[in-house]
Amino acid sequence: MTGKSNLVSPLADNYSSMVLLVDDQIMICEAVRRALANQPDIDFHFCTDPLKATTVADEVKPTVILQDLVMPGVDGLDLVRQYRKNSSTHSVPVIVLSSKEDPAIKGEAFEAGANDYLVKLPDRIELVARVRYHSRAYLDHVQREEAYRALRESQRQLMRANLELERLTRIDGLTGLGNRRYFDEYLAAEWKRAVRTKSPLSLFMIDADHFKRYNDTYGHMAGDEVLKQVASVIQSSCNRSTDLAARYGGEEFVVVVVDILQAQSGAMAERLVQSVRALSIPHGSERVTISVGVATMVADENHTPNDLIKAADLALFRAKSEGRDRVVYYD
Repeated sequence: MTGKSNLVSPLADNYSSMVLLVDDQIMICEAVRRALANQPDIDFHFCTDPLKATTVADEVKPTVILQDLVMPGVDGLDLVRQYRKNSSTHSVPVIVLSSKEDPAIKGEAFEAGANDYLVKLPDRIELVARVRYHSRAYLDHVQREEAYRALRESQRQLMRANLELERLTRIDGLTGLGNRRYFDEYLAAEWKRAVRTKSPLSLFMIDADHFKRYNDTYGHMAGDEVLKQVASVIQSSCNRSTDLAARYGGEEFVVVVVDILQAQSGAMAERLVQSVRALSIPHGSERVTISVGVATMVADENHTPNDLIKAADLALFRAKSEGRDRVVYYD
């Protein structure tokens, strides 16, 4: 049997105690109800069937449980242990009610997880005081946990926002490739690493051929679409996580390739030119193409990343002056 006091009063302050009494004797339940009556900040619920105690506790959401020790068919201490294993009651204070002031029983109760021990029936003033004390301690604990969870969630959201902001500061808005700032940072970092490891570093300087004429003919919106398609091809060519594709500015792009020799990077650049050609984007009587300058250097302390950029830029200039739609390697 379960029951609830019909004396449900408005909150007297920010704390409201919900007491759940688990006792098979209805007389005890009535006596406790009367002891807690007329307390505007205390609500009361009882359960006379110990087998339903954990279920009732899940439903009632008590701030304190008064638990009888001796009941038919169930050990009161086993119930205390069940409360501690139940996710919804593991932190709820449990006041054990016993008919004896026995140190051994009291020790077992605390070892099982009880928070307090009273000999029934306790004095009304003491009962109310214990109920309020444990309820407030529990509610403070819950509020701290909720505040902590809210803080952690706020921190996670802030971290996600900061990571997204950091990502956006490194991404070119039109093409989705890295932007010039990210390219400069990445090349500087990879150059330092390559100096330490004495490994080769390749740079592609890429230019969309006759792009100004394309914009003048088809308009800037069409030009932007071409840049997006070319950027997609360039990004697709970067198969390794260490490859970086970025928009250098306007219709110019760059690709940083680490730890491969010039012959390998050259083959990669050749495939890139062919892939853009295969897009078959009309450009007057021709189609959209790109020119690529490739420079490969084994980094050392006598050179800088700018030397690699200048070499790739010179190779690109030669590719354009020799007819475009091709790859030229810096010698």
